[in-house]
Amino acid sequence: MNLPASLHYTKDHEWIRVEGDVAYIGITDHAQKELGDIVYVDIDTLDKDVAQHDVFGTVEAVKTVSDLFSPITGTVLEVNPKLADAPETVNSDPYGDGWMVKISITNPAELDALLSAEAYGELVGA
Repeated sequence: MNLPASLHYTKDHEWIRVEGDVAYIGITDHAQKELGDIVYVDIDTLDKDVAQHDVFGTVEAVKTVSDLFSPITGTVLEVNPKLADAPETVNSDPYGDGWMVKISITNPAELDALLSAEAYGELVGA
């Protein structure tokens, strides 16, 4: 299983990559495999404030719909425009082009509560 050590992870299977005071957020390789073929990503929180653990959107696979939970508190700055026409990018490149949102980081201390790649791997049995 692909678990980049440079990322932080949540128990809800989101990953977060911090770049200065902005964070990229997506779902993990494990999550996309469990969901199967992703057919739609619905994120309607652009320019809205979200609290840590709040739902910021949903991802729809062939057989299920799953909520997306924010790992941190902040404002949704951007939604990945590629996902509107190519939601399957989440399956093919979950840690790269398959990112979902960019969020401003309101409380950097929240990052300390997130999981390391090693801890997340233990959680999912990788």
